Amino acid sequence: MRRLLTDAARTLVPPKGDRHGPLPPLMLTLTVVTGLVDAVSYLALGHVFVANMTGNIVFLGFALAGAEGLSALASVVSLAAFLSGALAGGRLAVRFAAHRGHLLSIATAVQTILVAAAVITAATMHGKVTVEVQYALIVLLGLGMGLQNAVARRLGVPDLTTTVLTLTLTGLAADSTLAGGAAPRPGRRMLSVLAMFFGALVGALLVLHGQLSLTLGLALLLLMAASVTTYRLSAADAAWIRPHP
Repeated sequence: MRRLLTDAARTLVPPKGDRHGPLPPLMLTLTVVTGLVDAVSYLALGHVFVANMTGNIVFLGFALAGAEGLSALASVVSLAAFLSGALAGGRLAVRFAAHRGHLLSIATAVQTILVAAAVITAATMHGKVTVEVQYALIVLLGLGMGLQNAVARRLGVPDLTTTVLTLTLTGLAADSTLAGGAAPRPGRRMLSVLAMFFGALVGALLVLHGQLSLTLGLALLLLMAASVTTYRLSAADAAWIRPHP
């Protein structure tokens, strides 16, 4: 337990000279955003994910098999938007390969614009999700989450992919002392799981009470904070801004 708490503290407040610097807490912030956004997409946009593509592939299979309450078209649109966002994220990663701070600040700024457009779309319709609003939100959010996922992959912070927890949970069990492993980064892994859970819980509570715009607005505020914070911290010539080997 002591090791778990120590590792969690190091993740939230990295020591000076840490090779990932402020990236872990920033990535945890984006993980909360993922929970919020997928709560919106699943609960308000027709049982589809915009961040969890594993779930979308499964939903697509279910929909094509005739399962009720699922839309093959919504899953395909989400997949296409996510892949387009990931493509853009890959291009950004190549452009800013030498500076991880600039890469994250610009990527989160672009994602902020996409989510801001989603907030405006939802607010204009006063939370009413028509077919047009449904697909507009799926595209905007899918683009943003694809971008986020591609950038997180390039940043290479262990156990903080921001959108996928399967390997993180596997690592918690398979690398634990009970399994005979060294249990590396248990605190960081637990924080990643809790961040996703917290975002999903808050998002679900808000969406289920008719607060679609507020949920997206909260995600927008977190993205803005991450973008501004990264930009300010990137001005210094620190070790963490250089590409992780």
